[in-house]
Amino acid sequence: MLDIIKKASLGAVGNTNPVAFSYGTVTEAAPLQIQVDQRFILSGNALVLPESVMESKIELEGREVVVRRGLASGDRVLMVRMQGGQSYIVLDRLVSPI
Repeated sequence: MLDIIKKASLGAVGNTNPVAFSYGTVTEAAPLQIQVDQRFILSGNALVLPESVMESKIELEGREVVVRRGLASGDRVLMVRMQGGQSYIVLDRLVSPI
């Protein structure tokens, strides 16, 4: 019986598309706002940000050096929409090929 319940639940999750990838464009850096596929704008608690898109600075020889810049207006990002569509995880900033 337990195996039947596991199979049914896995099938249900598989059929509901638990995640979806989206592209977005940063429209405002502070407070952060991202326009998704030219349809709607996300901000605040709807966005989950990993450390890789946050600004990082260090102090080196008495001066502050930016190691990694944060998101800025105009940046393109790759995001994952979580099941239910209430929150989006910003995976990374996208760059144009050289």
